[in-house]
Amino acid sequence: MIKTGADHLRSLADDRRVYLDGQLVGDVAEHPSFRNGVRAVAELYDIQAAHAEEMTFEPVPGSGRRVGLHWQLPRSAADLAARRRAMTRWARASCGFFGRSPDHIPSSLCGMLMAVERFRTPDPRRAAALEDYFAYARERDLYLTYTIVNPQSNQSKGPCEQGFAAHPGLRVVDEDTAGITVHSAKMLGTGAVMANEVVVANITPLKPGEEDFALSFALPLGACGLSILSRKSYEGHATSRFDNPLSSRFDENDALLHFDQVKVPWERIFVYKDVALAAAQFRDTYAAPMQNHHSQIRLLVKLQFLIGLARRIAEINGVIDFPQVRDQLGRMSASVSMVEAFVHGMEAAGEAVGAYYSPNRSIMHAATCVTQELYPQFTGLVRELAGGGLIMLPSSERDFEHPGLRALIGMTQRSGVTDAYGRVKTMKLAWDAVGSEFGSRHVQYEMFYAGATVFQRAAAFRTFDWAGATGLVDEVLAGYDLPAEHRP
Repeated sequence: MIKTGADHLRSLADDRRVYLDGQLVGDVAEHPSFRNGVRAVAELYDIQAAHAEEMTFEPVPGSGRRVGLHWQLPRSAADLAARRRAMTRWARASCGFFGRSPDHIPSSLCGMLMAVERFRTPDPRRAAALEDYFAYARERDLYLTYTIVNPQSNQSKGPCEQGFAAHPGLRVVDEDTAGITVHSAKMLGTGAVMANEVVVANITPLKPGEEDFALSFALPLGACGLSILSRKSYEGHATSRFDNPLSSRFDENDALLHFDQVKVPWERIFVYKDVALAAAQFRDTYAAPMQNHHSQIRLLVKLQFLIGLARRIAEINGVIDFPQVRDQLGRMSASVSMVEAFVHGMEAAGEAVGAYYSPNRSIMHAATCVTQELYPQFTGLVRELAGGGLIMLPSSERDFEHPGLRALIGMTQRSGVTDAYGRVKTMKLAWDAVGSEFGSRHVQYEMFYAGATVFQRAAAFRTFDWAGATGLVDEVLAGYDLPAEHRP
């Protein structure tokens, strides 16, 4: 009556076609490049089952079936706070490194359902499809990912200008009474290797004439004709948990999804050849506030991890009492508290949406603008505190097996607060977090997961209470004047 890790592992035994290093991967749950990440996701479901009262609810009261709280449409600030507590528990399990954990996409879908009239107005059938799919996925507590960006090509030209045959983006190529046929590719399928289904949409602006690209639908990741092209697996290149404590377990993976004449039934299509609705499903619904409420909760945990790492490094290097180091850590702690305030502010200053309750949109955009710049600053500060200690480390855990090398490590990796083993272990963790290929990917991810910063700033401008701010200025200006005869 509640999904477990074992249930999730079994659900991945489908016909998905995952490609890595030129080979078709078999069982992703057992493949050495994916199995630890898959098991980390399975552990999330076990955590949820173990804390069912805090993390789940009954979508159908009295049914006994419980699913993650991330499927519940919030009706109050208290509901958002309950979501936060559940999401925080999951985020802490990966130190915030699972950006597309199973509670992310359902949050986005909740936001769409809260404004389902935006779908119903142009086409009631598409709204019904969205509602029915949401109920289907919620009942099974599915792990969903999404691909909402076309592969990069000539970004100075749209699909029409490039020609549909030359543009790599997914488009509809046929339709019949059963559904539509789509062809070509989408990115970034973060978590696609280990998820159950993918929601496909288009978040980039489209123009009239580009209706074939204006689509939104959901499919199982084992759908016929769908191929998952994995990027390099950081887990596959991790030599051990000691040497790569994060990348060996929390590589959520990213993938290009290629659709080769894939059939999509009408009951799974939410937007069809509607350029306005393709943009509105994110912009004019509550998808963005809901999914970024989750993202900021997760990022808060990640920043807490990084500042904890920064302090441990300062202690190990014996510089914790240096004024300049305390100043640096003080700046970081203020930033962490600021992000926490953003999260609580989104909840407390949220808005009623009919029967539902959404995080505050303006505060959400402010948080995203700030944190897109904040994360690379944090990784840079960890690097600065660690200095050369991040680089001059034993080549691998096997160096400790050699008595002579072990003695040299003990002599050269000294600290006043721990032994050589503790120093090396901490620095290995720090390098994996901020310096490795895995760590560098996370810098790129946090900078762009919500889109380019310029678009987030534009959204912040659009949603800010300018009337309140300029009204205050106008009140002051109206409170004093010169005599009329003295004015030009």
